[in-house]
Amino acid sequence: MIGEREVEGVPALTLATDAGIEAAFVPSAGMVGCSLRHRGEELLGQRGGLRTYIEERSTMGIPLLHPWANRVARARFSVAGRQVVLDSGEAPVALGPGGLPIHGLLAAAGGWRVNRREVLSDGGVLAASFDFAEHEELIAAFPFPHQVLFEATLRDTTLTVSTTVHASGDATVPISFGYHPYLRLPGVGRAEWEVEIPVRERLKLDRQMLPTGEREPVEVESGPLGTRTFDDEYLAPAAAAPFVLAGGGRRIELSVGSGYRFAQVYAPADDDVVAFEPMTAPTNALVTGGPDLPLVEPGQRYEATFSITVEDLD
Repeated sequence: MIGEREVEGVPALTLATDAGIEAAFVPSAGMVGCSLRHRGEELLGQRGGLRTYIEERSTMGIPLLHPWANRVARARFSVAGRQVVLDSGEAPVALGPGGLPIHGLLAAAGGWRVNRREVLSDGGVLAASFDFAEHEELIAAFPFPHQVLFEATLRDTTLTVSTTVHASGDATVPISFGYHPYLRLPGVGRAEWEVEIPVRERLKLDRQMLPTGEREPVEVESGPLGTRTFDDEYLAPAAAAPFVLAGGGRRIELSVGSGYRFAQVYAPADDDVVAFEPMTAPTNALVTGGPDLPLVEPGQRYEATFSITVEDLD
């Protein structure tokens, strides 16, 4: 099923299934996933809300972070043979707590085109595209012509989000995008949330939350979140083992599919959310380069997929 509704007065497009799942996305605000409801209850952290996301480029729901996820160490640097300039004052660059450019250039961006809305027997599909090269302020900052193709498919109890970067110009395009799905369990205290984080290797980070280049083996104990906090970066789980948030008769699984080799886990003490964040490259990969930064040759494409499944445990 497909439909429309307003979220904080902003038009959103919806997908829904007979299993009681509804997902909503906002084309006028960066294709952000602003809502994921199960049995009428909201499963996405709203944080400051959609209006704040639009006005301040903060994060909420399921935001796309492109052309980089998390932060980069410098406002000016060379990558794939071209110069990135983030401090000209023209591009919409947000700065994190440490003063570093954070979360890319497409937060709450207009300019998305809805290309397809289709009803399926057990759900629906929403497809949209964004032509980066059509926006002078963006291409001046990140001079790599490309198109971003977004597709959300909701079938039964699973939402799948596929993102494709098409190198549409004469430049090789570096790939470092990601998503921050902020998940929550309504009606259940944070300390009682059960988590499964099936990772085996962690990236060591410095004081600015940038990878040092070193890695270490790790095992995260499954069980109640309790007072634990996370802001850690890992290699993505092997064999597509899902991240899990469960409690109150509900289980949410986030599976990192093809194209995402890394993942961040974020669970702050001051907000009742857990974010399992799929990433195509490590934080700051645009600056450091190396084999962990995918490159797409002109005319070629890079696709990455993740999915969220919601199930009743009762």
